[in-house]
Amino acid sequence: MSENSIFVALFLGLLEGLTEFIPVSSTGHILLGGHFLGFNSAGKTFEVVIQLGAIIAIIIVYAAKLISVFTSAPSDPAARRFILSILIAFFPAVVIGVLAHDVIKTVLFETPMLIAVMLILGGIVLLFVDRMTITPKHNDAMLFPIPMALAIGIFQCLAMIPGVSRSGATIVGALLMGADKRSAAEFSFFLSIPTMSGAFAYDLYKNRAVLDLSSVTEIAVGFAAAFIAAMFVVRGLLSYVSRQGYSVFGWWRIIVGAAAAIAISYGY
Repeated sequence: MSENSIFVALFLGLLEGLTEFIPVSSTGHILLGGHFLGFNSAGKTFEVVIQLGAIIAIIIVYAAKLISVFTSAPSDPAARRFILSILIAFFPAVVIGVLAHDVIKTVLFETPMLIAVMLILGGIVLLFVDRMTITPKHNDAMLFPIPMALAIGIFQCLAMIPGVSRSGATIVGALLMGADKRSAAEFSFFLSIPTMSGAFAYDLYKNRAVLDLSSVTEIAVGFAAAFIAAMFVVRGLLSYVSRQGYSVFGWWRIIVGAAAAIAISYGY
């Protein structure tokens, strides 16, 4: 273990926490960051475990609301309907994720240029959708219709391609379905809990034979950094997008994707 490895772990952990819940693709940023820093962990142990920090952050931020929903579900049809909408939105990712897991991890995740291109294309889409004149029909993430939730879940499957962004795909899907900018982001937050938890558990299971826990310090540093950064992002993002929209994230994607593509083209 070296000071450099701790610095890299801290940087990647912060990168995970800062980008997980905004529409810029945390996976794309982590994979590109690891590529340019020469970082690699057996079975992607580091990358898998630090995601848990972001998952815990979103659960803590929404703990009161989640407890209220689940405790009132036996007597409240609206609470039961909300839980059902999240489960239905989650279902497409389960099917695609299980069926395509090996291709995603061994082919798509190992193609940095693909990630760079998808960052750019996703940025263009985000800018276009953010500037569309859409009259919102839904402003409460807990009241999205079931068919709308399913459509958002199908959009989420696009994020199986690294660089697309899970939050970006779900937010764009929600906006196109008539959600306002705040509720689109909030539904993405709620949907991230089963999606990220499921992906974490399945990745851990699939890689159980090659998990490398020898770098416990680096993993702990990355985990803590991801948790703290994600807490700040989740607490501030809803108010920001309500006022400013998503254009800054679209431009960020384009700039990062273009810079990465140029660097990769020159052999970096």
